[in-house]
Amino acid sequence: MKENIDPLLQQPFGLMIGYFSVAVLELIVFLSFFERLAKYRCWHEIKRGNMAASLATGGKIFGLCNIIRFAAKQPSIYDFMIWSAVGAVLLFAAYLLFQFLTPVFHLDQEIASGNTSVGFISMAVSVSVSFLIGACVG
Repeated sequence: MKENIDPLLQQPFGLMIGYFSVAVLELIVFLSFFERLAKYRCWHEIKRGNMAASLATGGKIFGLCNIIRFAAKQPSIYDFMIWSAVGAVLLFAAYLLFQFLTPVFHLDQEIASGNTSVGFISMAVSVSVSFLIGACVG
C-alpha cells in the first residue's frame, strides 16, 4: 500500500490532503476516547449550555490540534502519524494524571455540574501540557 500512496504524497496537494486526513482522523479518535473516559457526556453538556464542559472540551481539542501541529514538522507523513499519536496518548495520560492529582474534588462531577473554574483549569492544563508535549515531539 505504501507504494501506492507515496507517489501521491510527493505532490504538495496530495501531501496536504494526507496530513489533513490523518489529523482529522486522530482528532475524532482521541476525542471519542476522552468522551468515553469522562463520567459526563461532553457534547450533551455543551448542548445544555454547560460552560465548564465547553471549556474543558475546547481545551482538549486545542491541545490535540496543537500536538498535531508540532508533529507535522516530522520529515515524513509516517513519522507524523506515529508522533502525533504518541503525543495524543501523552495528553490522554496527562488528563488521567490531572484527575488523580486533584483529590480535593472530582473533576468530572464538577465539570458536569457546571463549575466553570474547574472547566477553565482543565482547559489550561490541556493547553499547557500540549505545548510541553509538542516541544518534545516536534
